[in-house]
Amino acid sequence: MKTIVIYSSSNPNGNTYQSAKALAEEKSAELIYLDRYKIGEYCYKHSHSDDDFINLFRWVLGFDHIIFASPVYWYAVTPRMKAFVDRITDFMDIEALKPELRALREKHFSILSTSCQAQAPAPFTEMLVGTFEYLGMTLQEQRHVHYPYAD
Repeated sequence: MKTIVIYSSSNPNGNTYQSAKALAEEKSAELIYLDRYKIGEYCYKHSHSDDDFINLFRWVLGFDHIIFASPVYWYAVTPRMKAFVDRITDFMDIEALKPELRALREKHFSILSTSCQAQAPAPFTEMLVGTFEYLGMTLQEQRHVHYPYAD
């Protein structure tokens, strides 16, 4: 199964990176740092033609298993990860992109979270699970790594 780990964090070499890197090695997966890409927030007018999202998402669609990795920021993923997830709506709204989105129905997803808590809070995982199951993806794994301090 061709796998990619997409991670986001304010610290590109911190705890989330360490956990994402270890998971990528375990799964023989590609690892990308989402914060290196220019991804605008969702816009009803789809006015972000100059950012990296569409090409990046098309590349991600080439993988069978997509692992989303983020530290827990106030019960949520990082702002860049949230923008990435929100922008998937572009593929629902723009007629020419809709056929590409249907490829998600054959994909698996997993969640990797990191925090100074013993487990990821329910709102964090529920948002991701609810979104990706709505898109037809199959949950494969949820993993949380506890660090005594956040990065």
